[in-house]
Amino acid sequence: MDTKDILYKLRIKKGLSQDELAKIVYVTRQAVSRWETGETMPGRETLLLLSKLYNVSINTLLGSPQKLICQCCGMPLEDDIISRNKDGSLNEEYCKWCYADGTYTYNDMDNLIEVCIPHMVKEGFDEEQAREYMKEKLPKLNYWKKYEELSDDGQFEEFKRILIDEINALNIEGMPKVEKLNALVGSYVNLEYRLPNGQMVKFLDDNTTYLGNELESLFGSERCFGVLANMDFILVCTYEKDGYNPELVIYKKR
Repeated sequence: MDTKDILYKLRIKKGLSQDELAKIVYVTRQAVSRWETGETMPGRETLLLLSKLYNVSINTLLGSPQKLICQCCGMPLEDDIISRNKDGSLNEEYCKWCYADGTYTYNDMDNLIEVCIPHMVKEGFDEEQAREYMKEKLPKLNYWKKYEELSDDGQFEEFKRILIDEINALNIEGMPKVEKLNALVGSYVNLEYRLPNGQMVKFLDDNTTYLGNELESLFGSERCFGVLANMDFILVCTYEKDGYNPELVIYKKR
């Protein structure tokens, strides 16, 4: 689809007139009209505003001329898994798991590989094929090429260590010690809990990336422990396979 058609459809879907859109992105109505007839194209800064307004990537606005992949893990990027900068704008170089709200979440290539392997196995790889594929692919990606430049001198890893210590200090019966935390997007872990009054509630934001892990119970039951945390809270729950029948164990403000 051409850019002019994409811009027209997104504006209509948003329920905006050309005048209303023009005011939002600081141009004239005539400029919006020319975009939608294909006479002109929005400039870079205007594309950024449109991307944020419509919640789609600039690549999508331009008709998807590029095949975007995460420059940390190599995952193909669609608009719903593209990462966000601290200001809420989309960062088209990374997925939500590898770059969250302005922070790079991996500084160890081997750790990233081990996180990715179970997902790749579900897609048809065997474990050894997946490991060899990632070992060959990751060093070619921009993040790992420029790792020293992009890293935060270990600040994020130190934050994860502090979180792990706080979680383990809770001494929850039956839960093994947490040894690592992975980046998890809210929409994948936002379970719905039943309160004592029967009301069903969710505690997370689907669009936010959290740190967490799944742990098998020391009691050997079929229920697992799920741990999630960020700068504001620590959440521990139990659930059956695939997150079924979750029960909240603790929700603690930090």
